This record gives sequence, structure tokens and C-alpha cells, in this order.
Amino acid sequence: MLRELSIRNLAVIEHVSVSFAEGFHVLTGETGAGKSILIDALSLVIGGRGAADIVRYGCEKAEIEALFDPPAGHPVREVLESLGIEAEPDEPIVVRRELSVQGKSVSRVNGRIVNLSMLREIGECLVNIHGQHEHQSLLKTERHLEWLDAYAGGKLADLKRDYQEIYRRYTETRNKLRELEDASRQNMQMLDLYKFQLAEIDDARLKPGEDEALQDERRRLAHAERIMQNASEAYELIYGNAGLDALARAISRLEDIRKYDAPAIEPLLEQLQSAYYQAEDAAYQLRDYRERIESDPERLTEIEDRLDLIGGLKRKYGERIEDILEYRAKIADAIDKMENRDEHLERLREEERKLREQAQRLALGLSEQRRLAADRLAKEIESELKELQMERTTFKVQLDQQPGEDGEPKLAPHGIDEAVFLFSANPGEPPKPLAKIASGGEMSRIMLALKTVFAAIDGVPVLVFDEVDTGVSGRAAQAIAEKMSKLSRRCQVFAITHLPQVACMADHHYGIRKQTLGERTSTTVEPLQGIGRVEELARMLGGVEVTDMTRHHAREMLDLAERKKGA
Repeated sequence: MLRELSIRNLAVIEHVSVSFAEGFHVLTGETGAGKSILIDALSLVIGGRGAADIVRYGCEKAEIEALFDPPAGHPVREVLESLGIEAEPDEPIVVRRELSVQGKSVSRVNGRIVNLSMLREIGECLVNIHGQHEHQSLLKTERHLEWLDAYAGGKLADLKRDYQEIYRRYTETRNKLRELEDASRQNMQMLDLYKFQLAEIDDARLKPGEDEALQDERRRLAHAERIMQNASEAYELIYGNAGLDALARAISRLEDIRKYDAPAIEPLLEQLQSAYYQAEDAAYQLRDYRERIESDPERLTEIEDRLDLIGGLKRKYGERIEDILEYRAKIADAIDKMENRDEHLERLREEERKLREQAQRLALGLSEQRRLAADRLAKEIESELKELQMERTTFKVQLDQQPGEDGEPKLAPHGIDEAVFLFSANPGEPPKPLAKIASGGEMSRIMLALKTVFAAIDGVPVLVFDEVDTGVSGRAAQAIAEKMSKLSRRCQVFAITHLPQVACMADHHYGIRKQTLGERTSTTVEPLQGIGRVEELARMLGGVEVTDMTRHHAREMLDLAERKKGA
């Protein structure tokens, strides 16, 4: 659940810090007081997009910080671990986001900087925000299958995962087959070019690393005379110019000293002896090296020609010999496919047929699971709608299949089904798509019914409803209030509302106020209890003028709400 929310310099909010508890929370206030800014802040802290103009005028940045304490074993713990964010099983999660006037954003989770996609991944496990605009998702039929699959759960999810893997392989094979079938005169022209290129590369008999070895050899041959001269001079300096002889005489002198002062001179003697043997060995190696040096103009010419050939192939086929050989393998494969086109076509057609049969078999199983889930979902939604004063409505999940070119159901990434939510508010009227018949008030209640059903499935601990009760009144408003209260026993519920029927059912009531001090306007959040809550409900009931009658009515509503919640 959400324990604390702190906001600084966001729109008209200068500084607000609010603590929350379990249960049903409502936020009320005059239009324009800034109620939705709190929801905007919560949206930002779970990865929503923010603009520079949301920063309070005259400030450098806006800051939002939220503290969540999901239970041990909650899915968000796995997400944190996968992202490398440390959190003990019972440790709260602190999410902080800053937005600057330059439009830059910095987000942290438990002190670690995260990017927006990581923040959204975490936020999706913690908070669901539902506003009036989300009613539009109910009108998008492409979303209906997603809702149904999420409801169906584990067995369908496993089957869908298997289907999508086979479908991916099927589409890859089908694409390869189409590419090969489309090959015609252009491919035959390419065949001649590829054969020429293959012969050119093969004739060169390239070896990986050959060019580097040739360049080293060319460098030695091109400077053979200078190498010979320097090697000879170095040998003479060590061996021929009394270098070793001088060391030998020095060793002899030290050996004589050792007779009289062995402890002091022994280390120096050992160093000189070691130097003598090393110099002698180096001299012999230099002599052997000098004898191997030869000037070979013909070999140098061969190397130059070979490097020119390799350089020409590099300009055509790749920067390195390895790249040229990789290109050679690629065109050899292309030549094989062109020359053995019929065999490859037959193989791909057989592979496509087998994968299609597998995909169709899995898709039919997927469809059967969906039909079972569709019946269960429809009954559960109808049951929820009855509690929302829609006793005589019919809700149905219709599954359709589009025929493919071969008359079989058309395969798609999600299977062979298309789902449509159908609805009828009146007995005797056939169910029709929501987009055609549902009013705003009906849509609000259908959305609330769906969210009530899905709250038990997705495990998100915080649900936020931003004026989803717009367009309802009377008994329907009371039913929505009771439904939200009931839902809050399963998760933490927040609602922005203008309806007193909803506000009185809350466990925690917050008044949002806008005040002007001097030339600055600020929004405040005040927990309402006792007389303060009565006054707020009276304002919601009576509008501009609050009377003793509206106060009396407000008290009655609160008393009745407590009895309902107790029952």
C-alpha cells in the first residue's frame, strides 16, 4: 500500500506531505482546487510522462516522493531483483522523482537511479490509476482480448506462450518461403555475380591473419640491410670490442677481493657473473640472428603483389580477411539456394505446413480456454453490475474468428480469436458492442465492475479512481460508493469525487483547498474528521450555501455509511 506521498513545487502545490492508511480514501474539493494534481503526482512517481511546465512558477524543479510497503512475496519484489535494486523482503520501497524547468527528469528507487522504462515496470506492480479517459479503452475492441486473457490466468498464459513461439517460427519460415518464391530473373542475374565473386575470393586462397603476417615480413625484407648493420654492430660491441673481456677482468678482481671480504663483495660478484653469462648468451643469439638475415628482392615483390591482391578484395568485400571469408560463406549459401531452389522450396513448404498445423492446434486449444473464461467473466461481471444497480443488464464476451485464405481460421500473433464485449441494459434487447449503446454512467459502472474482478487477479495494491463516477447519481452513485468500499477490503482505494454518496463511504476523507497569500496561490491537503468532514459533505450537498439542513443531511449520510460498512 501507499504509506506516504510528498510533493514539492508541482503546479500550484508548494509543499504537501500526506500519510495514508489501509481502506477507502476520497479526495474532495471545489473545481480547480487541485485534486487531480495529486493524481498527476502519483502518476509521475510511477513513470508517467511529465513536462517542464508542471514545475511551480519561479521554482527550479518539482519533487515527488512516495513510500510503498508491499508485502513480502509481492511481484514487485521480483521486478526489483531483476533490475538489480536491493530491497529486503519486508523493507518499504521509496520512489523519488524530480522534474526540472529544463524538462529533465531524474528518478530513484531505494536510492538507485532508474530510467523511465524501469520506473514504469516497477510502478505497474504498485499502482493502477483509472480516470474518465480510461473508459475509452473499453470502447477499443482490440483491448478486450487482453482483458479476457488476463482474466483466464495461468493455463491460458502457458498455452499462449507456446502458441506465440510456434507462430513466430511459422511466420519466419513463411517469409523465407515467400522470398524464395519471389526470386526470378533478378536472382538469376545475381547468381552470375555471386559466382564471379565466389571464384575471385576462392582463387585468392585467403587465410585469417595472413595480411598481418605478410606486412611483418615485408617490413623485415624492406629494411634487411639496416637490420644486418645494426645487428653486426651490436654483436661487435658485446663480443668483439672487449665487452665480455672487460667483464671477465672485473670478475677476476672481485674474486681476489672475496678472499679478504667475502660477505661484502659476494653479492656484487654474483651480479657481475650473471651479467657476464647473459651478455655472452645475447651475443650468441645476435650472431645467429645476423646469420639468418637475408635480402630477397623477389620475395619482397611477391609479398607486395599479394598484399595488393588482398587490399583489392578488402575494398570490395570487407575491411578484414575474416569479413571477406564471412561474405564468401554468405554468397555460397545464396548460390546454393538459387541453384537448388526447388529443393529448398519443397523443404520450406513442408516446414511451413508442419508449423501451421502445430499453430492451428495450439490456437484451437487457446480458443477453447478463452470460451470457458469468457463465460466465467461474463457471469462475474453481471454479478458485479447487479450490485451497481444494473440488475437487468446482460454482459457477454463474444469471440469471433476471421477466415484465412485457405478457409481455415486466420492465424494472428494472439491466436485465431477476436473478442468483443457486448452489453444490453434492457431485457429483450440483444447485446451490442459497448461503443454503440453504453452511456457515460453505464460505462463508469462497467469499468468499476471490471476493476473489481481484476483486483483479485493482478495483485496491484493501490487503485486510484479519478472521477470515474461522473455521469451517475442517486441509487447508482450509492452503489458505486459501496462497491469502492467493498473493493478497499482487498486493496487500498483512492477516489477523487464530487458525489457526497461516494465521499461519505470513505474510511479516510481529505479536503483539497486552494488559497491565495499575497500574489501566490497554493493548494493544501487537509485530513477531514468530525465537524470538518460534516462541513465538506454539506458543501457537496448544498453547493454554495451550507445550511443546518445540509449539515443534518450530511450527518445522516455518515451515520448510514458507517452502518452499511459495519454490515
